[in-house]
Amino acid sequence: MTVMEQRGAYRPAPPPAWQPRTDPAPLLPDAEPYRVLGTEAATKADPELLLRLYAQLVRGRRYNTQATALTKQGRLAVYPSSTGQEACEIAAALVLQDRDWLFPSYRDTLAVVARGVDPVEALTLLRGDWHTGYDPYAHRVAPLSTPLATQLPHAVGLAHAARLKGDDVVALAMVGDGGTSEGDFHEALNFAAVWRAPVVFLVQNNGFAISVPLAKQTAAPSLAHKAVGYGMPGRLVDGNDAAALHEVLADVVRHAREGGGPTLVEAVTYRMDAHTNADDATRYRTDADVAAWRDHDPVLLLERELTGRGLLDEDAVTAAREDAETMAAELRDRMNRDAETDPMDLFAHVYAEPTPQLREQRALLRAELAAEREGGDR
Repeated sequence: MTVMEQRGAYRPAPPPAWQPRTDPAPLLPDAEPYRVLGTEAATKADPELLLRLYAQLVRGRRYNTQATALTKQGRLAVYPSSTGQEACEIAAALVLQDRDWLFPSYRDTLAVVARGVDPVEALTLLRGDWHTGYDPYAHRVAPLSTPLATQLPHAVGLAHAARLKGDDVVALAMVGDGGTSEGDFHEALNFAAVWRAPVVFLVQNNGFAISVPLAKQTAAPSLAHKAVGYGMPGRLVDGNDAAALHEVLADVVRHAREGGGPTLVEAVTYRMDAHTNADDATRYRTDADVAAWRDHDPVLLLERELTGRGLLDEDAVTAAREDAETMAAELRDRMNRDAETDPMDLFAHVYAEPTPQLREQRALLRAELAAEREGGDR
């Protein structure tokens, strides 16, 4: 006879299947995106933080324009620009501690650079020279993820493992609005909430999944509302307001670090450039649509705030732009050098122990290269 079969044994009664496990009200996002710039809350923001955000935004904008130019020069195979979304990129990188992890998507190269990765190494994957281009462990930055949302379960797994080990680590995973329609998004949020994993999901809602508008992806009141169905808080924030983003992300990262579990943050922003250099955005949106967002540009918003409060003068603006130009010139110079590649690298860093097929292919390529060299020496 088992313990549960004994008379009078304790049998916990599960709640009815329809009964929610948590009160949904505290999980609901605000009706409107949270803003700081241009409001009374801006007067309470740290001036040094605002100036730091401004300098990083100016560098980020120049980084985007330079990388886009490199695609036109044939130095990059593809570049998904984050022009217009720089506030999301910079804030995501700045709120993390050195021990935390960033899980970027393919559009988040700027966040990777702001996290401390060498700009050229961050572009190496998009150049087609290397598997990733940087050491993820050295910078606590996962590889850029081209498949939609596949980085999200990885972020949850790392965060959960860190919690089990007792490590004070938070994972911040970035994804676009298109990624919220993927199964990996559902699985990641579900596991994160059940495990109360210290992970933050940052959705950059830029209006389009390539050419598909948000209205054709979801009928939800907002993407932040999706959090409630998984049992985690949803936060809605103006994705072009760098101060608001930094405040919200810092708050939810702290919440996760203190054991409060995951949060889904939706940042409402806009992709000013095409999806990539291979996309023709005029096929699905008009110039007037884009122009309507230019007055809400993240760099312009912060510059207006700082100038209006007397925290930023013309000399400071010039200094920020000159620093950005120096960065762009160095990036341009280094990217214009031909990469030194080794064909045998095709077989490196794939498996800890190469498979028989890889060993066979490696030997075949080595023989072909040797034969080619011998033929050239004759």
